[in-house]
Amino acid sequence: MNSNFSRIMTLLRKEQGYSQKKVAEELGVSQALLSHYEKGIRECGLDFVVRAADFYNVSCDYLLGRTPDRSGATLTVEDIPEPDTVGKENVMKGSLLPVLNKKLLANSLNIIFSLLQKCGNKALTTEISACLTLAVYKAFRILYSANPKNPQGMFAAPPGLDKGLSDAALSIAQANAEYVASGEDLDQEKGLKKDQAPALSPELIQEQYPLFAGSLFHLVQSAESRMGLKKQEK
Repeated sequence: MNSNFSRIMTLLRKEQGYSQKKVAEELGVSQALLSHYEKGIRECGLDFVVRAADFYNVSCDYLLGRTPDRSGATLTVEDIPEPDTVGKENVMKGSLLPVLNKKLLANSLNIIFSLLQKCGNKALTTEISACLTLAVYKAFRILYSANPKNPQGMFAAPPGLDKGLSDAALSIAQANAEYVASGEDLDQEKGLKKDQAPALSPELIQEQYPLFAGSLFHLVQSAESRMGLKKQEK
């Protein structure tokens, strides 16, 4: 049994406010044995996994850490909606600032992933995507954790460790991306060849991405402003 099982079992019990004694009685085991399962000291049988999944109303795959979805659902490319899909989840009311920033980020990402497609390098796409994924994870984790009553069962990284772990993973992904972009091979994946690297300049970006270029330029300016930098006028 993998370590995810013991962690998820513990988180589900605490999330629902159950004592070990209560859960042990419901699942037909001793409290001591349940404690061993939750600590990863003992491995349980598949029949126990099924009983636990039914008790907590989650899938066995979720209990085993094979999917982040409690129902056990997995995503395919076809299942993922387009960012601008019309629906109540995409309706933003109130302040214009979130709407503006969402458009700036989405438009800039269009350019980044278009450039990755042109590069045609699997390792570079993987590592840059990891950088972006981790940045979104960090932002979501801040918002999720703002309310201390929100259950933490959906996260593998416990509060207090998540920032350090995500910062480290982001640094590694960035280092890997820079390494591959310099032409070096990474974990048996080929580095980016010089003739694959896109030729870029503000003029070329404006020419190739007339709808999105302004957003990217604004994002660059805003990012460097947060760094305390200002572009020198020639």
